[in-house]
Amino acid sequence: MLDNTNTTSTRNKPLRCAIYTRKSHEEGLEQEFNSLDAQREASESYIESQRMQGWQGLPDRYDDGGFSGGNMERPALKRLLDDVDDGKVDVIVVYKIDRLSRSLLDFMKMVDLFNEKGINFVSVTEHFNTTDPTGRMFLGILITFAQYEREVIAERIRDKVAAAKRRGKYCGGPAILGYDVDRENKKLLTNADEAPLVQHIFRRFTQLASARKLAQELNEQGYKTKSWTTKKGKERKGTEWNTGHIYRLLGNRIYNGEVVHKGNSYPGEHQAIVDKELWDKVQSILSENTRAKQTKARSKMISPLQGVIRCGHCDCSMGPTYTQKGERRYTYYICEKDVKRAVSRCPLKRVPAGDIEKAVLEQLGAVFRTPTLVAKTYFAAKEMEEAERDRLTKQKEQLEEDLTLVRKRALELMSPDGNEPDREEKLATINQRAVTLTRHLANVSAGLRVFESDQVTERDVSEAFESIEIFWEDLFPLERNRLVRLLVESVKIRETGIDMELKTNGLTSLITELTGLACEVKERRNVK
Repeated sequence: MLDNTNTTSTRNKPLRCAIYTRKSHEEGLEQEFNSLDAQREASESYIESQRMQGWQGLPDRYDDGGFSGGNMERPALKRLLDDVDDGKVDVIVVYKIDRLSRSLLDFMKMVDLFNEKGINFVSVTEHFNTTDPTGRMFLGILITFAQYEREVIAERIRDKVAAAKRRGKYCGGPAILGYDVDRENKKLLTNADEAPLVQHIFRRFTQLASARKLAQELNEQGYKTKSWTTKKGKERKGTEWNTGHIYRLLGNRIYNGEVVHKGNSYPGEHQAIVDKELWDKVQSILSENTRAKQTKARSKMISPLQGVIRCGHCDCSMGPTYTQKGERRYTYYICEKDVKRAVSRCPLKRVPAGDIEKAVLEQLGAVFRTPTLVAKTYFAAKEMEEAERDRLTKQKEQLEEDLTLVRKRALELMSPDGNEPDREEKLATINQRAVTLTRHLANVSAGLRVFESDQVTERDVSEAFESIEIFWEDLFPLERNRLVRLLVESVKIRETGIDMELKTNGLTSLITELTGLACEVKERRNVK
């Protein structure tokens, strides 16, 4: 009885219907009864016919007189979509679909919005109604064809760009130093004033082999990056050079007279600024520098504060670096934004890693020594142990059951009365299966014995966290970084001091991680 009542109530729920009308030209709108009135009258009659279904017309008028349906720049349409966003409309009624839009793509965008908001759409004269299954079916067909059209258009554009680049044609992109764009003919034209600077940058790099030094030199000599004007007439002024600008310029194959598409290069229609010999020499130096950096990066140790330490002056990340004196390595943190500048501006040159990490450790020690955290970590450890013990117990029981079945099958095959085909081959497979199960059972049993004989106690957790320095020394570099990220939101370094912000949320995940770390440290100490 209750289900029937709910169903009837839902079916009779009032549906607020908004009528949208449009006329492309203003001609005739001055008449007492114009096209917009005719569309509205037909829509009101349709709503009246659906009154038994709970349809109610809204008093607001959404009339666009003198607006094309080829775009969505229509005041009444925008107002209607705003009301849809605000949840004021349940059904949108139009005289014909093309009154809402003549663009299939725009229409599908609106349909996507209607579906998202749970709005139904009705076309009076075309019997298109998404409130019934037939209307929704036709809408699905329409969406399918629209998606197909979009994909075909995109594929045609991609094919056209690929074909054009294979012929060496310029297909757009950001303005680059040394060339101007002939937008009418879609070609790159050599800029006689900028081309010599490009050649100078390539030649000078072969002498310095350093993007940083080259950027500094260009800035000292007053050179700027490319200045250009957008299609809309906005001027983009050149800026000071940095290492990113240098690397992008030196790696751009356009200067070598080529056009690149999906990793492949083709001879371009434009004139090369840099000859092949100079280009190859620069690429060789860049490759050598990249290999050297990768080797150096691999030799670096993972920084505990990496990802949380920031420069308070430049508002950017700080990264680890080091110097080597004999066999001893000295680690520092440096401002990553300042590294890219041609001239250093950050007052933080190099911050000793040991001093910063010691200050962070002192703060972490205060967090670790809180009784609440120790107790919660202990109880979490007990829960983890119990869950793991249950898992191993079930696994052991399953292995024992499987092993019993395997042995039973082996006895059947070895029976003198047995005459199964390929008995020897099957017996060999069974024996191999028995060996594997026995090995797995031994490992699981050993794990269970560890849990029974050496359980984590509250004292274990307390002692592990009692001295943060000792606990810290027992952690691997990755574990240190993981621990810092769990507890620390950010560490901002300034000349005047350090600002550290600790995380106050995520206590459950923090306790879980601390439990795991404490158990790992305890196991490693037992091994020693």
